[in-house]
Amino acid sequence: MGRLQVNDRLAEGTKGADAPPKPKWTAALVVLLMLASTTALSQFFRSSTSVIGPELIRDLALSSEALGFANSAFFIAVFLGQIPVGMAFDRFGVRLTVAVLSVPMAAGAMLHGIADTGMQLAAARFLVGLGCAGSYTAGIVVISRWFAKPSWSTLISWQFSLGQVGLVLAGTPLAAAVGLVGWRFPFVVMGLIAMLVGYLFLTLMRDDPPGATASTRAATPKVGALQGLRQVLATPGIIQVFCLYMVAFASLVTVHVVWAGPYLHDVYGLDTIQRGNVLLGMALVQTAGALVVGPLDRLFNTRKWVSIGSGTLALTAMSALALGPPSLEAAVGFLFLLSGSSAYGAVLFAQIRSLFPAHLAGRAATLTNMAPLFGASVLPTLTGFIPPLFPYDGPGYAPMAYRCIFAVLALCLAAGLAIYLTVKDTKPRPSEDGAATPAPEPRAEGHPR
Repeated sequence: MGRLQVNDRLAEGTKGADAPPKPKWTAALVVLLMLASTTALSQFFRSSTSVIGPELIRDLALSSEALGFANSAFFIAVFLGQIPVGMAFDRFGVRLTVAVLSVPMAAGAMLHGIADTGMQLAAARFLVGLGCAGSYTAGIVVISRWFAKPSWSTLISWQFSLGQVGLVLAGTPLAAAVGLVGWRFPFVVMGLIAMLVGYLFLTLMRDDPPGATASTRAATPKVGALQGLRQVLATPGIIQVFCLYMVAFASLVTVHVVWAGPYLHDVYGLDTIQRGNVLLGMALVQTAGALVVGPLDRLFNTRKWVSIGSGTLALTAMSALALGPPSLEAAVGFLFLLSGSSAYGAVLFAQIRSLFPAHLAGRAATLTNMAPLFGASVLPTLTGFIPPLFPYDGPGYAPMAYRCIFAVLALCLAAGLAIYLTVKDTKPRPSEDGAATPAPEPRAEGHPR
């Protein structure tokens, strides 16, 4: 794994436990590829409705509110699944939990392919969202058990970048498939792929590096469900990070998943393949952004200011779109800038995960993930009420409606950045005086330190 170190002490709270033997790089590679596969499925299902948005509106007679709600249904399901999935991670392990969740994911994909109404589409996306509830956070938990803490942001960004294959497939390849066989059949195929990935995850995945399971889990205290959640929420600074993570993810998703396709169609007249090309470019730029932003916290030894810098660039791009409509080239450029600069979620996740010991890893990761999912559940539905406010005789929605949508998202992102500015920085490396960056471990009752 190059300079990336395998975690010799999996988390605080395991003092006195024998360090696990260093696993082979091939085993670590299998783990990363399986995590990336689940992320890729989630990325595809999350983003697939953007390129086919106009076709869905036409074939299912969807209003803007119905389109926004159907996309929100995916994130509502992922949001509702976070606490039970986090508890399942801690109790049953990531491997078994993710494999079981592949069943509703596949079922929802199949229903997606035969939906005839807006409500059926919303139900399908809810089922798929339920199946994706652990796709991203599984990596946070497993990476924190397999690898050393300074490497977390980098590896999370690798998982995210490899998982962007799903976002790429939801661009031009999906648009081309729609041109050949329509938009329904590709979802049936992706349902079959979801079942295969679930089987491979159950067969190939390991929750812990070889030799670590017995020594580590035996040494960690048992914490009740509500007690664990209270410990996570009581951590200083956690709310400020939640606020930025909520709007950073949700604003990008609302553009990429819901409005980018219709925006490019209604304002600039792009056809399905042309829209797919732009969305493919956004996915590639987002992948490159994750690879660049992920290691920056180690380079500059700060997570707070990496997030602020990236968020400021995203705010600039969103504000420029709100002031439009610019030329097509400028609009695409700002969409690319928004995609690339919004890839600091791995840094925020590593900042939060560093505050918690191994026995709270699942609940900390999934509760953290609820913040952006809540935003992604609300903002698509909220922005869906904007287009009807601007009557328009042309095709689709009025350009002013899209400007208003971008303006609302820019205001939300600005508010999140302002709140996040008050949080204390957490550094991936010890401070210059040799003292380690504080990372308090929540105390479990009955397990004194």
